[in-house]
Amino acid sequence: MADVSALRCVTCGAEYDEASIDYTCPACGPRRGTLEVIYDYGRIARTWSREALSKDPEQTMWRFLPLLPVRDRTYIQPLRVGCTPAYRFPALGKRLGDLAELVVKDDGQNPTASYKDRASSVVVIKAQERGETVVTCASTGNAASSLSGFAAATPLEAVIFVPRTAPEAKVAQLLIYGARVFLVRGSYDDAYDLAGEAAEAFGWYNRSAAMNPYLVEGKKTGALELAEQLGWNVPDAVFVAVGDGSVISGICKGFDELRRLGWIDRVPRVIGVQAEGSAPVADAFERSADAEGDVQIVDIEANTVADSICVGKPRDIVKAVRYVRRNGGGFVCVSDAEILDALAELARETGVFAEPAGATAYAGLKKLASAGKLAGKRVAAMITGNGLKDVASVRKIAGSPTEVDASIDALRRVL
Repeated sequence: MADVSALRCVTCGAEYDEASIDYTCPACGPRRGTLEVIYDYGRIARTWSREALSKDPEQTMWRFLPLLPVRDRTYIQPLRVGCTPAYRFPALGKRLGDLAELVVKDDGQNPTASYKDRASSVVVIKAQERGETVVTCASTGNAASSLSGFAAATPLEAVIFVPRTAPEAKVAQLLIYGARVFLVRGSYDDAYDLAGEAAEAFGWYNRSAAMNPYLVEGKKTGALELAEQLGWNVPDAVFVAVGDGSVISGICKGFDELRRLGWIDRVPRVIGVQAEGSAPVADAFERSADAEGDVQIVDIEANTVADSICVGKPRDIVKAVRYVRRNGGGFVCVSDAEILDALAELARETGVFAEPAGATAYAGLKKLASAGKLAGKRVAAMITGNGLKDVASVRKIAGSPTEVDASIDALRRVL
């Protein structure tokens, strides 16, 4: 059984029993009233240890089950999620900016090829625990495909809303998983609002970012894994691409909970990376110097090649700003050109193939390293999605193949 003690509003601090509330704080509203899951950390610390974890044969994110809000493990899907590789690239780290260590964690190796699988697997369990029959969400593509994929392994029906500009590969994933897909004539933010209205009107369980309090719980497992993979000697800084703000909130929460349990003695600085054309979270962070004060929000019309983080009205913005401020982290913004350059360099230097949003974390790391701000530091980049998610963007920078006749003489001439 999960040791969840309460759901707490990130703005007003009001606490709710799990059974009394579904989504967000009624006093603060859906934008500022996102909820965080609070556990009985004392009890967890007494009953679970690093030694016990080291003996656990489970090789998925469910090895961290004592720190997850799952009450009925029979609903855990058979798909392998989590325990993605964390690669070290010492030579590249030295070239980038004399880094003491460079770690790349590749979450493109999850079942639907994105970090969002961590969150969707939890939400699908919570939906079944509640006796729901239909799950829904709005997404730029990855959250939707992960929800569809994990729902496909259950009796749940998935209804999905994505902007009609979503990459074709992501739409194809949705359809092959059997989801009911609506291409919305509008932005991601328009799709988000429509999904929320539909969920309320038709009684569907809503997985959309920030709305559902259990998403961050799945997303924090990337931090838990990274810490374990590095022998509990966490990096100095961890770089994460930011759209709605839920992934970076999860990473911050994961490290904070490990410190609460006494498993690590410090937390790494978590650095959010946003595209210059889609940076409202970074802007709010700069406007809101007080971690406990009001978060100053200015929505924008977002535009970036990194579709997964093209968000003008981020829904988990309050949680992200406050968590990063408490963490001691910060934000950096990169251009679309820097994102695409990072995508190509990451693939050619490491063999890790990222979609533009996934490469954004590496772009931010590279930018600070090139400026000499990471010299001597141990740093990690969280790669949140596979490059096959958006082949159209990749083709713009990958170059062209060479055609040749089927003879060795023709090949010699070309060579």
